[in-house]
Amino acid sequence: MTTTFPDVTISTDRLVLRPFEEEDVTALAEMMNDEQVIAWTSAPHPYTRADAHDWATRRSHAERTEGRGIVLAVTEFLTHRLVGAVHLRNTDWRTRTTEVGYLTAPWARGEGYASESVLAVAQWLFTDRHFERLELRTAADNAASQQVAQKIGCISEGVLRNACIVRTQTADGSWTETRSDLIVWGLVPEDLDDTDDYDEYPGHGERYEFRERADVGGHTVGADRRRSWAPEAL
Repeated sequence: MTTTFPDVTISTDRLVLRPFEEEDVTALAEMMNDEQVIAWTSAPHPYTRADAHDWATRRSHAERTEGRGIVLAVTEFLTHRLVGAVHLRNTDWRTRTTEVGYLTAPWARGEGYASESVLAVAQWLFTDRHFERLELRTAADNAASQQVAQKIGCISEGVLRNACIVRTQTADGSWTETRSDLIVWGLVPEDLDDTDDYDEYPGHGERYEFRERADVGGHTVGADRRRSWAPEAL
């Protein structure tokens, strides 16, 4: 049984999702110190350049090689600028299920990048890796993350009470931790069957492709896949 994801790059018309690199360190540190990221993630705060370097060069890659999931940096196709990240985690290889987390840099919000990147990963996960379920968990007050879940076709499946810790900013600018409920969202392959219907909207078609990054005799080998969908702008 395969128990690791391949080293892969996934592309859409606007985005390239690929492994983190050392060149991402500066942009990653800046993104992770954004107020929305601080509030809704468990990342260290303040998030130092050393934290970013460790994540970009070691820890994110270990997620894949050690079988826990895969981490992909999301970049703009034209500018190569770091847009955000998508993280598959808590992967169960027997049941072919995994959980997705995602975040977007503040400058890139409102462009639909989060839904586009997560949907591309879901398409790859179901069509190429033959997974049967993708799960999202969003804090009860994280409306932006819930919009992403809804726009890619996830079904709200219930609430886990007091299941996570979030951060809130106090009047003096410091941060304090409070408990929150978690909303559980599920996505299964048949939930994506209607995504092709978006093609009826002119100009909203998107293409994605992926390439495994295996090197054999100095040559990259792998397979390309293409599909169309039209995520709404977030």
